[in-house]
Amino acid sequence: MHHQKAKITVVESRARGKNNNQQAVQGGDRIEIVYYTDPLCCWSWAMEPQWRRLQYEYRDIMSTRYCMGGLISDWNNFNDSVNSISRPIQMGPVWAEARHMSGMPVCDRIWMSDPPATSYTACVAVKCAGLQSKNAEERFLRKCREELMINGINVAKQSSLIYIAEQLAAELDDFSADNFKEDFISGAGTEAFKNDLKEVRYKKIGRFPSLLLCSPGRQSIMISGYRPYEVLRQAIDEIAGKAMIPAPIKEEDFIAFFATITEREIKEAVK
Repeated sequence: MHHQKAKITVVESRARGKNNNQQAVQGGDRIEIVYYTDPLCCWSWAMEPQWRRLQYEYRDIMSTRYCMGGLISDWNNFNDSVNSISRPIQMGPVWAEARHMSGMPVCDRIWMSDPPATSYTACVAVKCAGLQSKNAEERFLRKCREELMINGINVAKQSSLIYIAEQLAAELDDFSADNFKEDFISGAGTEAFKNDLKEVRYKKIGRFPSLLLCSPGRQSIMISGYRPYEVLRQAIDEIAGKAMIPAPIKEEDFIAFFATITEREIKEAVK
């Protein structure tokens, strides 16, 4: 299958919460979003343009908690009857479909050349990063996705995850690759991942990505699967109890807000 190359624009990272003296929204209660996902979920990667636009436009009122879903424990126990997937090579066409529908770069050839044996190791690694900070957790998850989806790196391997941690440590002052390695090897992140798995089962989450939107005193809203941006915005308005008014997005500010970004993500935000 054809491998679509991607442009990743690397810029200096900014502290989350800065807004360039703009009001992202006018008023409104804070909204918490629990994001149920997995580093190996191609549809979560496909929805990054919509998700990042939401993060940017509503950054002053929303907070995020990531919950790892454990998409693939191992291939002996994995069976996706909806997409007829029981072997790694059968995952390739699904990834190709995600690339076609979203416009995001997706290296589906990894399922022929070096198929990941599990998503559990990457999930544990993300939780290990989260032991240091929420920002490190989010940035580590993004780097996992980029290395896997764009560069075709097998993030089921410990060596790949340590490489990602070393990259991140060079970018963040409050993240230590040595502490990550210690937590990863000792199993410190495993308990946090087990708690995530319990939550996924309790909430009966069957699709990734799934977003649970919550606001004090209001009924929560669950959005499951790949969705266009308009669906996410409508959910924000509904959970807030009124139509929110995001500030216009300036391309240069949007690019500078994220450490790395794809052309497709820029097109989603700047229309």
